[in-house]
Amino acid sequence: MSDQQQLQMVVAEVQNARQQVAALTSQIKEIELTLEAIEAHPEDKALHQQRGAVLIEVTDRDALITELSDTLNRMKQALEMVKAREAELIEAYESLKKSIEE
Repeated sequence: MSDQQQLQMVVAEVQNARQQVAALTSQIKEIELTLEAIEAHPEDKALHQQRGAVLIEVTDRDALITELSDTLNRMKQALEMVKAREAELIEAYESLKKSIEE
């Protein structure tokens, strides 16, 4: 495989990593906002959660908060891994670019 082909592959992988970062960041923000909304929602009022196409009344508020918090933590870990991979790919891109220019 030529350096040019390798460079094109790395560019595609960087773009993919950036799309993953954007998607994870968006999902993380959504969960954070959901947790804030739950905290602000009066405890004496019903709370509902969407499951597929159905809204279900939440009977265990603490379990929902725990579930969302766990998901949030896993997504943040995944985001850090994707960001690390993105940094590696950018480094590989710079190295290949320098090799091609020489």
